[in-house]
Amino acid sequence: MNTEFAQCVKKARAGDADAFAELYSTVYKDLYRIALVNLKNQHDASDVVSDTVLEAFSSIKKLKDEKAFKAWIIKILTVKIKNKQKEYIKTRNYQEELESVEQEKTDEINYGGLELMEEFRRLNEEERLVLSLSVVSGYTSEEIAKVTGLSANTVRSKAARAKIKLKQMLMER
Repeated sequence: MNTEFAQCVKKARAGDADAFAELYSTVYKDLYRIALVNLKNQHDASDVVSDTVLEAFSSIKKLKDEKAFKAWIIKILTVKIKNKQKEYIKTRNYQEELESVEQEKTDEINYGGLELMEEFRRLNEEERLVLSLSVVSGYTSEEIAKVTGLSANTVRSKAARAKIKLKQMLMER
């Protein structure tokens, strides 16, 4: 990490909103991609990212290590995603909503990737999270370990098993 980034984190911790906005600009695409592949639709993904940013901004003074900013904000995001997923379970009309969302996604997504997304959503929460962090966002197993609380070796194992499982599901179609 460069010293400019570390200085930006220090300024943000001191209450500089512009510095926080600059930090956010370095991670917003990753945050949104992770949320989108783990939630039902773009609206929920946007809401979760917004909630994450608000919480991060209001609690950045608690961040001790400038180098840990990305892992720290992604950890906040994963908690928000899990809370949203719990809301889905509580929703009475979950199946109806899921069908309408899938129709919406069919209109928005390239048809070649539709099968992959359908099977990706069949993975369990932890598998989706690890794959979205590693494959979609390009984080290393060490970075993912910091976010999830797993060891780097466990992250690599889970990612490899999830890839194999996803490949098998696609081959069975």
